[in-house]
Amino acid sequence: MKYGARNQLTGKVTEIKKGTMMCQVKLEIPADSKMSSVMTIDSLDDLNIREGDSVKVVVKAVNVLLVKE
Repeated sequence: MKYGARNQLTGKVTEIKKGTMMCQVKLEIPADSKMSSVMTIDSLDDLNIREGDSVKVVVKAVNVLLVKE
């Protein structure tokens, strides 16, 4: 898959907080930093993201997209 965003990092999923429709995925990224992303529960399930997974963090403008390859 190709992305228009050039800001890409690799992160490890450290925590997933689920609500009724949305969830927050917390990540640890290089330089001992942390980030988080908010997405729908459906997207979380479609991407099959779980705690402990390594994901690509794609940052574009105000959006933080997670990509599991």
